[in-house]
Amino acid sequence: MDQLPLITDPLFYLVAIPAVISIGIAKAGVGGTGGLATPLMALVVSVPQAAAVLLPIICVADIFAIWAFRKTWDTKNLKIMIPGATIGVVVGTLTFKYLDPAAIKLIIGGIAVAFASLRFLDYVRKKEPGPPTKPAIIKGGFWTAMCGFTSFVAHSGAPPLNVYMIPQRLDKTLYMGTLAIFYTYVNYAKIGPYWWLGQFDITNLSTSLVLLPVVPVGILVGLWIHRKVDDQLFYRLIITLLFLTGLKLCYDGISGLI
Repeated sequence: MDQLPLITDPLFYLVAIPAVISIGIAKAGVGGTGGLATPLMALVVSVPQAAAVLLPIICVADIFAIWAFRKTWDTKNLKIMIPGATIGVVVGTLTFKYLDPAAIKLIIGGIAVAFASLRFLDYVRKKEPGPPTKPAIIKGGFWTAMCGFTSFVAHSGAPPLNVYMIPQRLDKTLYMGTLAIFYTYVNYAKIGPYWWLGQFDITNLSTSLVLLPVVPVGILVGLWIHRKVDDQLFYRLIITLLFLTGLKLCYDGISGLI
C-alpha cells in the first residue's frame, strides 16, 4: 500500500515540533504562547499551509484544554466574545483569498508590540494599574472580532484578544478556562471554511496526524507551569510573550512586503 503523502523536510519538523508544543502550553498553561506556532512554521512553509497543518492539531488541543479547565470560565465575557469572533471568522472566510499575509502579520504584530510596550512602560514607571476593567460589549465585540479574523488568517488571535482580556486581570484559572471555551468555538468554526477554501489537502492532513502525538507533551508542560506560576507573574509572562510574538510578526510582515 502506498504511504500517505507527507511533508518530509527534516527542517520542517525541527520547527513544527516546538510549534506544536507551544500550542499545548498555550492551551493548558500560559495563554498566548500558541501565537508563536504559525510564525515559527511560516519559516519553512507558506502561511496558508502552516495554518492548514496546525488547525486539526489546535482542535485536538482544545479538547484537552476544556477538560483541564472544565467548569471554570467567565460566562459574561463569553456572551460578548463568541458573537464578536463569529463576525471575524465570517470576514476572514470571505476575504481569505484576497489578503496579503505579510500585511496581516504586520498589523497583528503592531497591535501586540504597542499594547505590550505600554504595559511594560507602566511597570518601569511603577505606575499603579487602575481597577480591573469589566466585560464591555463594544470594546469586547471589536477586539474579539479582530481576534476571530486574525485567528482565521494566521492562528494569531492572541494579540487582539489580550488587549481586551488582560486589563480585566481575571484569576489565572478563570482566564484560561474562558480562553479554552472561546478558542474551541473559534477553531471548530474554522473547519468548514478551511475545507471550502481547499486548505485540507491530503498532505496537510497527513502531516497534522503525524504531529498529533506531540500535543500531550505541550499540555503537560503547560499544566505544570500553570500550577507553579502566581497570577502576577502569569500576566507578566503573557505580556512578554505577546511582545516577542508581535516583534516576530512585524519582522515577517516587513520582510514579506519588501
